[in-house]
Formats: sequence, C-alpha cells, structure tokens
Amino acid sequence: MNRFVISPRHLQAIHHHAGVSYPEECCGVLIGHAGNGTSPTIVERILSVGNEREDSRHNRYVISPETILAAQKEARALGLDIVGYYHSHPDHPARPSEFDREHAWPGLSYLIVAVERGRVVEAKSWRLTDDRESFDEETIDQVAGRPSVPAGLAKEAS
Repeated sequence: MNRFVISPRHLQAIHHHAGVSYPEECCGVLIGHAGNGTSPTIVERILSVGNEREDSRHNRYVISPETILAAQKEARALGLDIVGYYHSHPDHPARPSEFDREHAWPGLSYLIVAVERGRVVEAKSWRLTDDRESFDEETIDQVAGRPSVPAGLAKEAS
C-alpha cells in the first residue's frame, strides 16, 4: 500500500476548508514530493483554491488550467511538484466516485474529505491504478513539522 505523508497542520487546514465550503465541494492542490510505490508521497505545501465550477458544486469541482499552471510554477520554483489534489464530498463517503475516476490521473494522490452536515468525519487518500480502472487506498501518515524527505530528494528540498 502506498503511503501519503502530510502534516497535521496541513490536514487541519484542508478539514477547515471542507467545513466552511459545505454544502459545496472544496478543492485544492497538493505540492511536495511524488511517491513511486517504494517511497511515500510527501506533502510539503497545500494550495486551497476556489471551486470554479458554475453548477452542481455540491457534488463536483473544477480547478481551472490557469490555476493549475500557477500552482505548478510555484511548486517548481520551490523544487517541488504537484503530487495530487484534494476535494470534499458533502454528505457522501470519502471514496472516489465514478466521475472522480474518469477525471483522475495515475501517479497522483487524491485526498477526499467526507463532510456530513458541515462536520468533517473522515479523510482518505487514493491513487488511480495505472490501468485507470480503479483506485488503491493510500495509508495516511501524519507527521508533525516538516515531513522527512527521501534521501535522493533531500538536496532538492533544502
């Protein structure tokens, strides 16, 4: 099982974003070091963005290409990458929907936060399989402070 490493501070900020956005979906970008099956995905920064979808915001979100490009530029300036995205599921489980699967990319983490009646009840991270047929759940490890960076990436993260 892949590991998804995030600080409690970042996870708390995502939970807050999900709670205040209820009953609409919130969304954001996860920036850090991508995992590859043997090394974990490490989230160094989060970028909370507005849901840019015009309709059905209670069960869909959109992040514009311009917003993703800006996040990618920010990440690269820090020697990091976009490692995934997060969004909330108002009054639904923290499991990817078929719509989520159809719009996801292999190699990225998808953190989904379940919000019931405005209160966060669960968060799970998922990674689309290479054949794009299903998601595998990732183990979420909360690490206080700055997560440790794999040895090969330590120089880049400094």
